[in-house]
Amino acid sequence: MHAMQYGLTLPADYDMTIIRGRVARVGHLLDDWDGLGLKAYLLRERGVHGSPVNQYAPFYLWNMVEGMNRFLWGGAFQGLVNDFGRPEVLRWTGLAYEEGGAAGSPAAVAVRRRQRIAEGVELAAVMEDAVGETRRLAGEDGAVLAAAAVDPHSWEVVHFSLWEHDTPKAVGDVFQVLHLSAPGRGRLPRGQQW
Repeated sequence: MHAMQYGLTLPADYDMTIIRGRVARVGHLLDDWDGLGLKAYLLRERGVHGSPVNQYAPFYLWNMVEGMNRFLWGGAFQGLVNDFGRPEVLRWTGLAYEEGGAAGSPAAVAVRRRQRIAEGVELAAVMEDAVGETRRLAGEDGAVLAAAAVDPHSWEVVHFSLWEHDTPKAVGDVFQVLHLSAPGRGRLPRGQQW
């Protein structure tokens, strides 16, 4: 599994109905994308769920790197680049994935927490903690799914979870879920991935 996210931070007075309309028009285009586990079309609005910014920031879990590369280099990503400029794309290697008790429910919100790994800590212990946190989150009431991944370049762990309600039991940035494309969600490897 590979995790990926980019964010478009927009002006404070940006009309977020533009982003909602965009997702309504194009969100379905990845509903059958080969190699994609899931894409959560995420939005933060300034003042909602404590967000200090307006931001469009889709989050992806890929089954196959080929699907991710085809998305980035094959033209699908170019439409966003043409409209908003080329954002920095963050990528992480999968550590854990778990379905939650609300797995069959639509996702209302997502929570993403990025955590720097301190110098001098035992890496295996940090990864075990991330796997444990994924299990804990997936076990919480209302959890649709939870995942963790690591970037060994910047030494950062990302925790990602989807929730059926807007009161998630997770710490981090809270996003509204506008659409969920999940053609390969059932093929995402469960449990620890290392």
